[in-house]
Amino acid sequence: MIRSEIIKNLVPVLSGQLVVCNIGLPSQEMHLFGDQPSNFYMLGTMGLSSSIGLGLALAQDKTVIAIDGDGSVLTNLGTLPTIANNVRDNFILLVIDNGSYGSTGDQPTYAGKKTSLAAVASACGCENVIECQADEAVSVVEKAIASKQMTIIICKCVSGNIPVPVITLDPVVIRHRFMQSVQA
Repeated sequence: MIRSEIIKNLVPVLSGQLVVCNIGLPSQEMHLFGDQPSNFYMLGTMGLSSSIGLGLALAQDKTVIAIDGDGSVLTNLGTLPTIANNVRDNFILLVIDNGSYGSTGDQPTYAGKKTSLAAVASACGCENVIECQADEAVSVVEKAIASKQMTIIICKCVSGNIPVPVITLDPVVIRHRFMQSVQA
């Protein structure tokens, strides 16, 4: 299973949730399969979905699900100790780990080699780290939402991309409708 299939399968689970989605293709896939005003699409900030998601969780009480990729987390490793030291039980980080920088040409990441992001997150002090396979993503995310406990999920899948259209929404519109969803 590839990342786009995971995202497509998660759309019903994420309906109505505050979702901060990773740069590039993951945001485009989320927009294609399940656009909603409560999705914040990252259009140009690799490595910051998890940081923005945590900041949003710290600022208000609704559940926030940040969808990140292994390449983005590796680009911003400082986010994991920051998350570990700022526990918010309304925050879930879902890292879709396909072992590649999917949005920039499928170059391999070290997470596809010897580096375990689950082990890194645990070593940083994250207490509730779950590694799962792609076919378990829906049930693991559902349980994490129901648990009301900060959860870091590393979802392993294979690399691969599908053709998706670019997001034509103006970034100001994306921000505005997302802010309205936060305030609702």
